[in-house]
Amino acid sequence: MQLSAFLQHLGFAGLLALFSAALVRLMIARPILDRPNARSAHSVPTPRGGGVGVVAAFILGMLVLYGSAQYARIAEMQFVGVILAAVAIAAVSLVDDVVNLRFSVKLLAQGVAALVAVASGLVVQRLALPWTGVVQFGLLGPVLTVFWILACTNAVNFMDGLDGLVGGAVLVACLALCLVAALSGGWFVYAAALFLAAGLLGFLPFNVSPARIFLGDVGSQFLGFILAVLAVASARFDSTQGSFLIVPLLLFALLFDSGFTLLRRAALREQLSKAHRTHLYQMAQRSGMPTRVVAATHWGFAIFHGVLAILFLQMSPWFKPLIVLPALAVQLLWLAVVAWRVRRAGLSWRAG
Repeated sequence: MQLSAFLQHLGFAGLLALFSAALVRLMIARPILDRPNARSAHSVPTPRGGGVGVVAAFILGMLVLYGSAQYARIAEMQFVGVILAAVAIAAVSLVDDVVNLRFSVKLLAQGVAALVAVASGLVVQRLALPWTGVVQFGLLGPVLTVFWILACTNAVNFMDGLDGLVGGAVLVACLALCLVAALSGGWFVYAAALFLAAGLLGFLPFNVSPARIFLGDVGSQFLGFILAVLAVASARFDSTQGSFLIVPLLLFALLFDSGFTLLRRAALREQLSKAHRTHLYQMAQRSGMPTRVVAATHWGFAIFHGVLAILFLQMSPWFKPLIVLPALAVQLLWLAVVAWRVRRAGLSWRAG
């Protein structure tokens, strides 16, 4: 990429960030209030729906990309499919922020959006595995892709419960994805990640502790969905589609916390759709760790995963999946630290 083009991209991203910030300020002035309850981390009514700025910046960026940057385009049907699905999930999520839809309704909307993306041709078809070689998914490809999109969408959504955590961690992940995509020649993923980063850059100053506004479902579900779709698009960086793992690697801390919490609650036979405050990040905060420290820790995880993603590009296709081992080791250490703090504070892991 030429320096002049890079500077143009940065300038456009800066304008998108300002656009996002303006919309976030509007959402603060005319708020959808999130009133605290027994499971909230905040103590005073706080506006939510700040993700509107992120969504609008991304959609505007994608429309400009669609009309002007042929080198960063993917197939017409896939491009349109991504935009339509993104708009649909953002719209339903915004309604959820206003009226609190049932989880089954939200899951149905997510499923429809995932099917739109898959029907447009965004499907993981194969994956290189250590000592096994390339595994072809065949008819399971679309099923696994839908499952991944739903899992990632909800994982990011579930983790959005503490000031600045998801916004900052995903901002770092998007910047890392920009770099990885540029090095891999994946210009569509590069541009989409840049637009997400710009939207988050406009939002984050209003969300760091003490937050003036939250992402809301319109932001967190949208981010999870788009990043899930970008993971599928990233699979085309190499012929074995091992590069699909780049986005899960960048989001590993969020996925680990959500996955561990889901499995632990299932083992305790708790109602999984019931609201709770027993995610690792929540237990860390409840044990006395300052909100900013918990959020900064997750930003640090994202930076570490970004470094791993750069190393990922240099590895043999067969061994690329093993890059998750250092990330897993760090998360297990974090789990041990949180568990120690929880025991010392006399907290219960059960949802109260």
